Amino acid sequence: MKQVIQVTRKRDYIQERLAVLRLELDYELAVLFEAIELENKVDIESTKEKLTLIRHEINELDGFAK
Repeated sequence: MKQVIQVTRKRDYIQERLAVLRLELDYELAVLFEAIELENKVDIESTKEKLTLIRHEINELDGFAK
């Protein structure tokens, strides 16, 4: 019974974290769009790095969610 509860909690945590990451992804894409419009190379690069980290975490968690 404990294992079932643990699995359920882990799955719930993963689903919540994926939702947060998708919001972060949307925000960073908006920041990137603005940086591109302003031709701000520093912000473009830092945002791309953040997006890469978010993408990696989403891919990792998505594998656990299935």
